[in-house]
Amino acid sequence: MHLVDRARAGDIRALARLLTLVESGSPDLRDVSADLVAHTGHAHIVGITGAPGVGKSTTTSALIKALRAEGRTVAVLAVDPSSPFSGGALLGDRVRMQDHACDPGVFIRSMASRGHLGGLSAATPQALRVLDACGFDVILVETVGVGQSEVEVMGQADTVLVLLAPGTGDAVQVAKAGILEIADIFVVNKADRDGVHNTTRELRSMISIGDRGPDAWVPEIVTTVATRAEGIEALVSTVERHRAWAARSGDLHSRRLERIRREIEALALDRLRDEFAGSRALAQRVLDGELDPYTAAQSLLD
Repeated sequence: MHLVDRARAGDIRALARLLTLVESGSPDLRDVSADLVAHTGHAHIVGITGAPGVGKSTTTSALIKALRAEGRTVAVLAVDPSSPFSGGALLGDRVRMQDHACDPGVFIRSMASRGHLGGLSAATPQALRVLDACGFDVILVETVGVGQSEVEVMGQADTVLVLLAPGTGDAVQVAKAGILEIADIFVVNKADRDGVHNTTRELRSMISIGDRGPDAWVPEIVTTVATRAEGIEALVSTVERHRAWAARSGDLHSRRLERIRREIEALALDRLRDEFAGSRALAQRVLDGELDPYTAAQSLLD
């Protein structure tokens, strides 16, 4: 049986093999992608981002449990920082989600960022396509968590959760970094700490100054204590509410169309870079004063 057919039939080893092809950039990936595309577009992709220490992995684990209780299958793509030695995932979020390791309705994969900026891996779009085509109802994408610049998750997710914790000054940092603009839902985790009311108040104040149309989605705030699963049901309900709005308003279609457009451009640029093997020689000619950069660039395109 073909690898894609085996993965779609529930063969976990075949699914893992497909994701390995994606991460390694295998030449076989082009044919695999052609077999996958007809089966995509059904999974709800939820992005989870936020600063280190806010409880992203714990919240992800709690979401898995809540979604499985509703009978939905869940895939998790946990993007970790890369090892400087092997290039592999350094933290291994799967270690922190062992409660779900034996559940056949859950698939968890750690993927190394490999230096890619924006909190995601360059292979993320193709990996999401694999998981979507294999029939998972919900795909949770957890970003690296190395800072406040992880806005790229918006381009890959249907719904974006931005996690914060009270007493860390995250709300102010969110406003400075522009992450306020990518959040569909703010999750104030560790809500049993002091300062939760101040954090939610700051968020509401920042949300209120946003310039939105009358039918636009206004980011909602959900407080949780993920270690005790408190507020997780409310979070799942809010995620569903956002998905319903996105489907009704056309936002879901717009996001997915833009996601594919960016992926096509990225693949095209990768092909172009492979074609630019002669750019070093052209650079030397520019350095020697024989060519100007514009003429050199045009010669590559020609």
